Amino acid sequence: MLRLLIFFGFVLLFWLIGLRDSSDMGRLLLVGSAAIASSAVSYVLLRGMRDEMTTKLVERHEARVRAKAEGFEDGDELAEDAEIERDR
Repeated sequence: MLRLLIFFGFVLLFWLIGLRDSSDMGRLLLVGSAAIASSAVSYVLLRGMRDEMTTKLVERHEARVRAKAEGFEDGDELAEDAEIERDR
């Protein structure tokens, strides 16, 4: 969601600074420039969120591996735990 907001922010910014040619090439330049700029900015600004999500996914994976190693394979309880984690 935040990536889309950043993208549309760049579309608006580039449109305001003059990339508003009505031809197909002008529109392609506007959208392409916004896509490249928003990708670069998103990579830097959203790094913390990406790292946090990665950490959570790794923890969940390790918990599942640990549970299987301990012989705990009750699918219903794992599904309930996953649902509780998703709601947090």
